[in-house]
Amino acid sequence: MFGYRVPDPDQAMLISGGRRGQGGAPFRVVTGHGKFVFPVFRKTRFLTLAMCESEVAETCVTKQGIVLTVRAVIAFKVGNDTESIVNAGQRFLSDQDQMSVLTGRIFAGHLRAIIGSMTVEEIITERQKLATEVLDTSKTEMAKIGLIVDSLQIQSIDDGDTGYIAAMSAPHKAAIQRQAQIAQAQAAQASAEAEQAAARKQAEYARQTAIVQAEYSAEVERAQAQAAQAGPLADAHAQQEVLAARTELAQRAADLRQQQLVAEIVKPAEAEAERIRVLALAEAERMRIQAEAAASHGRVALDRMLIDQLPQIVKEAANGLSGANVNVLNGADGLGEIAAGLVGQGLTILDSVRRSLGSPEGGADKADKADEGGRVEIR
Repeated sequence: MFGYRVPDPDQAMLISGGRRGQGGAPFRVVTGHGKFVFPVFRKTRFLTLAMCESEVAETCVTKQGIVLTVRAVIAFKVGNDTESIVNAGQRFLSDQDQMSVLTGRIFAGHLRAIIGSMTVEEIITERQKLATEVLDTSKTEMAKIGLIVDSLQIQSIDDGDTGYIAAMSAPHKAAIQRQAQIAQAQAAQASAEAEQAAARKQAEYARQTAIVQAEYSAEVERAQAQAAQAGPLADAHAQQEVLAARTELAQRAADLRQQQLVAEIVKPAEAEAERIRVLALAEAERMRIQAEAAASHGRVALDRMLIDQLPQIVKEAANGLSGANVNVLNGADGLGEIAAGLVGQGLTILDSVRRSLGSPEGGADKADKADEGGRVEIR
């Protein structure tokens, strides 16, 4: 709209002409809103409220007489209150760049004054203290010209060619270098230990791998050896079984041969021995009968003849026994029973012959039958 003016958010609109501003100011201050201004009767100007910057590079002398070059940066702006805007407008409205120049000069003076009361060690170690003192001493003076300082930063402190700062920092540098060397040595030692540990681990891994490979190779060789021996072992077992079978067969053949020898040699020999014993018994019986006959006067010639023939009868019976394959179940007792039976049979034959011939006594000379011991008594 024609004649209506609005300042920017970081500007203050100064309207001159007409009535005076607040506190007798030669202009009215408008911020944050617009204002209708008569084009002919009123004049409008704008003052920046934005942040400004000023750099300072000042040569200062310390309390010790050491010359230092100090570089600093000041951040400032026009105050937001009307009084600060009026003060700044009256001083810098026509040439607002002069705010940075004047601010730099003001701070350079205060900086020289503060550094002159401090030592190099204090300046180096207490930069924040230096900045705070400079701000405190310049605050009143800056307020008079409508400016406020937001911050002051000391960028660098240089002693030129004097070497004071370098000498002051030498012990610290030496300590730092020493610590750096120690740290480097410790790092190298740690690295060497790590490398040695890694080498040991690699060697241990290689050893374990070699052991496992050796065990695996040994197991494979054992398996191969067992597989190679399986055939000969099986043949050996088979041969052993064949030998055992043959041994058992030979033992059975030997047992059979022994039984055959017993049947062919031992049994006939035992039978022959029994036959001889029976003959001896018969001869003894004959002699006994003869003795009894000699004592008896009632014998007849027939009895003598029969007695004489009795050994022949028994002999014939024994001959028939010797050709037979007799199996004796109860040993010598069985043979004795057979012999006693033969004698008994002979006596029975003798008694039968005597009865058939008609003995005058009607068998008065009869023979008693054989007793259980095989003996015959004739009356």
